[in-house]
Amino acid sequence: MDVGLVALLRLTWVAAILPIILASLRLRPFHQTILGVAKRGKTMHPSSSKFTVPQRFFSHFYMAGTLWTTLLLLTTWLYACTAGSTSSTIFALHKSHRVWRTVFLLWLMEAQVLRRLYESLYVFHYRPLARMHIFGYFIGMSYYIVAPLSLCCTCAPEVFEFTLDLVSEGRKQWQPLEVIGGNRFPLWLRWKQWVGSAIFLWGWIHQLRCHAILGSMRAGGEEYVIPKGDWFEIVSSPHYLAEIVIYVGLLIASGGADITIWLLLAFVVKEKKKKLSFNFVAFLGLFNDLKYLYIWVVGDGRSQIWGLQQLKHKSGILVNLKITQNIDMP
Repeated sequence: MDVGLVALLRLTWVAAILPIILASLRLRPFHQTILGVAKRGKTMHPSSSKFTVPQRFFSHFYMAGTLWTTLLLLTTWLYACTAGSTSSTIFALHKSHRVWRTVFLLWLMEAQVLRRLYESLYVFHYRPLARMHIFGYFIGMSYYIVAPLSLCCTCAPEVFEFTLDLVSEGRKQWQPLEVIGGNRFPLWLRWKQWVGSAIFLWGWIHQLRCHAILGSMRAGGEEYVIPKGDWFEIVSSPHYLAEIVIYVGLLIASGGADITIWLLLAFVVKEKKKKLSFNFVAFLGLFNDLKYLYIWVVGDGRSQIWGLQQLKHKSGILVNLKITQNIDMP
């Protein structure tokens, strides 16, 4: 079952990465289909409401991810405590390290999904008309089920069997846990876990700051702000960059030996790169009477030209957007 689960997860990530790679080859029908699924919010035309759901449903991803990650964390932690109290001839030291390392990875993932849930509920203010494709919604829901499971796939079958025994045998199965009070709680962390967690925390903090900046910019209606501060001073989409840094930290903390987590990182990198391809913003012309030209590249061979009016805002430059023309890109 262990090998079967790992193979299934790896196949899932490969199947998720391949369409993104094919879309980058510019095979027009396939390219447009993939980008159509990926569009949401500003990159989706207001009239494209067929097969879409409100963008505020983003919170569903993090609700599902929080519940699922918490379940995996608690059951894996209980399994590690119980197994760790048995003889070392049964539970070898390398196996103990592997399970406790998995607990640590799930703790990091828990911190990520909890923060994203908080941001989706209290930081981001989605426009009532903002939509996302229904298929993209299901991909997001699936991601936050498969990603946490990928972090613990090497011991998930053992944890599953342990949990079934725990439920079926009841109180008797809890006896070994009573000795894990003070001195028998091993924390099997090595230098890779500390380095990985430091990188994770670095990306986590900067994504928190960047999301706070983005959340504070929306003043309502069609007004947007050119963001300033933190990593916005060096890259155009630092929240995507921070996401990649976070998963690099998870990979290093895992030890870097699990191909499944490498595939998880590859998916995150390709998916964020795909988003950057149609979230690129180009500013042309000069500030004439506080109005200038703005081109939003939507990535499917079409662009939208917006007229802008500059206003002042504490988080950056507040602008009024008004679409002036849709154009085909060569």
